[in-house]
Amino acid sequence: MSKSEKKVASYAIIGFGKIGQAIAKAFARNGIKVSVATTRDPESFASDAAAIGPEIIPKTLAEAVKADIVFLAVRFESHTDVAKALPNWQGKTIVDVTNAYGVPIEQMGGQPSARFVAQAFNGGKLVKGFNHLGAAILGEDPAVHGGRRVVFLAGDDDGAVAEIAALAENLGFAPVKLGGLSEGGLLVQAHGNTWGKLIFQDLVKFN
Repeated sequence: MSKSEKKVASYAIIGFGKIGQAIAKAFARNGIKVSVATTRDPESFASDAAAIGPEIIPKTLAEAVKADIVFLAVRFESHTDVAKALPNWQGKTIVDVTNAYGVPIEQMGGQPSARFVAQAFNGGKLVKGFNHLGAAILGEDPAVHGGRRVVFLAGDDDGAVAEIAALAENLGFAPVKLGGLSEGGLLVQAHGNTWGKLIFQDLVKFN
């Protein structure tokens, strides 16, 4: 396969609340097509998608999860419902944008929240990212003060992290890799009633 024939990855955002829409705006700003889905009928949020841009394509959950890279922008409690949409997530990268604030640590078996989420997506590769900023800031153009807004990424598969880092660059952000889910993931997660040290840190990187 030549470089010109190289398969272009397909993208989906599951969850179309404030965070899902903020991520969709980043895709629209850069002219990159992305499917969006919720557990509801696509027609119920089609006008919200159209308001962001023609690149935002409403689909059913079953259609959207066919994408190569799936942003998980649902409430933490709903991640298992999304995971059930496919029997196997082999070959797919899941970007965990959820926050488990207020979820008892015991409920996750004492694990980092992203590692707990990863277990639900059988065969998939999970990268924690895009979750440390509020929706209003995440939805803004990341080109600020002559630099680029930082997004933190953590994951146990280096290839998957590199893939999402490249996507973050294409969306205009400056990706900062934090290491694995058990180390870096702790810095960008909510655990019980505490926030990781990098949550809400609105940082800009200058080249």
